[in-house]
Amino acid sequence: MVELTVQTPLKTYPVYVGTGVISRLPEIIRNKLPKLTKIFIITDEMVGPLYLKMLKDTLSGFTLEQFIVPSGEKAKTFAVYYECLTAALENKLDRHSLILALGGGAVGDLSGFVAATFMRGIPFMQIPTTILAHDSAVGGKVAINHPAGKNMVGAFYQPEAVVYDMQFLTSLSLSERRSGFAEVIKHGLIQDEAFYQWLLENIKSLEQLNEAALIHFLARGIEIKSAIVSQDEKETGVRAYLNFGHTLGHAIEAEMGYGRMTHGEGVTIGMLFALKLSIKYAGLSFDMEPLVQWLKELGYQTEIPGGLAAEKLVRWMKGDKKSVGQQIRMVLLEQIGTPILHEMTEEEILQELAAF
Repeated sequence: MVELTVQTPLKTYPVYVGTGVISRLPEIIRNKLPKLTKIFIITDEMVGPLYLKMLKDTLSGFTLEQFIVPSGEKAKTFAVYYECLTAALENKLDRHSLILALGGGAVGDLSGFVAATFMRGIPFMQIPTTILAHDSAVGGKVAINHPAGKNMVGAFYQPEAVVYDMQFLTSLSLSERRSGFAEVIKHGLIQDEAFYQWLLENIKSLEQLNEAALIHFLARGIEIKSAIVSQDEKETGVRAYLNFGHTLGHAIEAEMGYGRMTHGEGVTIGMLFALKLSIKYAGLSFDMEPLVQWLKELGYQTEIPGGLAAEKLVRWMKGDKKSVGQQIRMVLLEQIGTPILHEMTEEEILQELAAF
């Protein structure tokens, strides 16, 4: 087991990574919340049938309630958010109750936003069940989607703890593994060239992942994100670097319809686009070919899907949270591990999308 600490100006909390760490959850809850009244588990229709019973058995000494939401981005809607609040009220949750998010990034985002806004904020913990959630479960960004933009309605609200048990990852589809691993690659590119090279040399397949390698790259990814979040909890500065690849990636997701392309697969295309821009606009010296070839071998799509109009993608990109005055702000790399923010005009982006 690996135990990490996330430290922000508002809260310090532990992250436990390893096989079987879920068994420590009762102790963690009792230590963190000695006045606990009730636990409200939010999970989705895919994860619930697989792992909800195991979680409830682990927490048999507590008063438990549960709520099942749709899987994936369908969970992050105003309607589902409202249903969760209604269920919390009907189950008589109070300010000493705990929300547990059992699932991937979408469940974590939704559950955290419910916790942040119910009675102006009650405790919650993350129990990630995907690789992608190594990124989303840490750092306190919680949100739902708006038809006009992804994650546009949310808050910064840190969990009490993150309990990341590797046994929950065994049922992941290959597509979900790719989605999550894209964020691992991102962490290497923006912060740690040696880690990026380690990934390139050691991860040859996402179908059969060695447990030691899995724990290593998840823990390192969490360390990198934690270090950035500790400097900038509410994204007024360097935390924006964590959005490397996301400006175009989110636009692709939104234009295709949330859920039709996984988050990580959209971000992968966005990172390749940002790297090409980095070479042209930020002076990055980087050979794209080994990365593109490696991504293809891992099964990633490396080009923007057909049928997506550049003008529509730019419209989404202008609505990105990093944008200021409708100027598109791209996260680029001066070198691997050294990100910057670079403003670009709509005309420049259209030109670069056409060349990409």
